[in-house]
Amino acid sequence: MKTSLFDFPLPKELVAQHPSERRGQERMMVLHRATGVLEHRHIADIADYMEKDDLLVVNDTKVFPARLIGRWPDSGGAVEMLLVSAAAETPSDLLDAAESAVSWNVMVGSGRKCRAGQVAEFGPAGELSATLERPLSGIGMWRVTFASRRPLMELLDEFGRTPVPPYIKREGTKEEELFDRERYQTIYAKHTGSVAAPTAGLHFTPEIFAALDAKGVKRAAVTLHVGPGTFRPVKAENIEDHHMDFEAFTVPPETAAAVNECRRRGSRIFCCGSTTVRTLETVAAREGAEESGELVVPGSGASDIFIYPPYRFKVCDAMLTNFHLPKSTLLMMVSALAGRERTLCSYAMAVRAGYRFFSYGDCMLIV
Repeated sequence: MKTSLFDFPLPKELVAQHPSERRGQERMMVLHRATGVLEHRHIADIADYMEKDDLLVVNDTKVFPARLIGRWPDSGGAVEMLLVSAAAETPSDLLDAAESAVSWNVMVGSGRKCRAGQVAEFGPAGELSATLERPLSGIGMWRVTFASRRPLMELLDEFGRTPVPPYIKREGTKEEELFDRERYQTIYAKHTGSVAAPTAGLHFTPEIFAALDAKGVKRAAVTLHVGPGTFRPVKAENIEDHHMDFEAFTVPPETAAAVNECRRRGSRIFCCGSTTVRTLETVAAREGAEESGELVVPGSGASDIFIYPPYRFKVCDAMLTNFHLPKSTLLMMVSALAGRERTLCSYAMAVRAGYRFFSYGDCMLIV
């Protein structure tokens, strides 16, 4: 299937540079798959589309200040590093590896040719050093070991920067950084490890969750640490030739049980965001799922699942998601659930109606 089939015109002014004034005010387009009917609502109305005993599954990953700007002490030149993933020994170590890891897989941006053994320094007094150990597959990717007298996460909290997407333009002020640390994070973020937020979850507030609880909607969480690959464009002419980056995930036993029980009672599974969809669809396809007689099985690992038409979903019945980039893997996933033509028609309507796109934008509920 051609990548060009997922293109659409998007005015630059619709790319949200800032979130809504208050969390939970965002507009929500509702697409009914069975009829093609579109409704224009707000995220606060989501409880109207869910029933007692439906299950909402969210991604409780936590974004951390993964962007470092420093210098090479031997030359005085500037260097930037983006901490992508902790170097864990086994999949079971991936969940909270970021909290204590000193070795990381890092994207290095520099005006010089990098080589193993080079040392970079970060912080006002150079209190954090990073040694390049070896190059990895991927442009600018290196295994790096950090050293300091204090825990790495403590130093990142002091002078690291929130890795907001590249299409959000920032001047780098302290006020912007403090703002992004609060708003580029879900209210239920728990496990540190993401360099990008699971943005569909940014819309939820305690009040919205209270409305869902009052209706009897159940809730569970998975963890998938989102990497920079979420922004990587599809450059292949045919989408089948594109390969997703691996991202660490965990499905706890209580979440697997909640999903399986939901399916047995005939209720619907609502996935909050593409990362939740990818996690659940990954474990549904894992070895042992069919043999166990359950829809999904608990466990940890790394997923590179790429969902595009005509993928048949095993777990996801409905999905809350933001509006995505033309020709992106995220748009392809939405098209697999709602149909390509119907998705592109709804996006054309979103453009005409002035919906705000991407991470800080509005959202879409597909039921």
